[in-house]
Amino acid sequence: MDNIIFEYPYLFLLVALFFICEKFCKAKRQQLILPNMPMLKKVAQKQSILINAMKLLMVALLVTALASPIKEDEIVVQKDKGYEISLLLDASGSMEQYNKFDIVKDIVLDFLTKREHDKLGLTIFADFAYVAIPLTYDKKSISALLEKVDVGIAGKQRTALYEALFMSSKLFKESTSKHKIAILLTDGIDNAGTIPLDVAIKTAKKYDIKVYVIGVGSRGDFDPAVLNKIAQETGGKFYEAGTSERIKAIYDEIDSLEKSEIKANKYVKKHYFFQYPLGAAIAVMFIYIFARRRRYAV
Repeated sequence: MDNIIFEYPYLFLLVALFFICEKFCKAKRQQLILPNMPMLKKVAQKQSILINAMKLLMVALLVTALASPIKEDEIVVQKDKGYEISLLLDASGSMEQYNKFDIVKDIVLDFLTKREHDKLGLTIFADFAYVAIPLTYDKKSISALLEKVDVGIAGKQRTALYEALFMSSKLFKESTSKHKIAILLTDGIDNAGTIPLDVAIKTAKKYDIKVYVIGVGSRGDFDPAVLNKIAQETGGKFYEAGTSERIKAIYDEIDSLEKSEIKANKYVKKHYFFQYPLGAAIAVMFIYIFARRRRYAV
């Protein structure tokens, strides 16, 4: 019940109106003078305090229900526009050097927060490639999984680069989005031999995927000619990155180049809680009626 707000907070002014009426709108009643009046007054006064307290509580609960306590959920975006982005990360043994994989993870996590209206997927590759998360709007799930992924999760000996591009491209098989991109980061050369390069590129082109390729490290670590071929044939761009600052700058550049200008409709999901004070008010009302009847029956 955190972050409870009221839709109509001005209705709490009714409590002040209640106090005003209690003071100035009392009904006139006939008085009877009886023996032992002081003792009867003390008993009546005690009962009156209890009854008035219940009446005040009942009014307060009713006004709270009328003010409509709600909890607003996070904004839900209309998920029918924006980009579809596949993230491909090399998790082979060489990415352990100079803490490259952890650096890349932090940069990718920051990139995720900037793609508010986009659908993203994650593919990890080393000895083999696998789709860790298919295309989804759930950025929290991607972030949570990415934080747990480490080098060696798909082996350490080989780099199934072409297989990763092929499998990642298959994610877009049913896509109707006009904007489909893949961001492939690697520090190695394909030596798994599971999927030919031409087949991987052809599959990406088949689904109109623009591939941005980032080669991490020095030119001896990766083959710039191959990575550039992937980027050029799919309409993307090839980058070389030797420092963490350069990797961050590349992701920022891709973010700006492929920035969605769509202003999606937004909705606030509300959870209503008026039924709780209303139910409590009804319960107090029955107790109040019973107490009053008992008072006048005595």
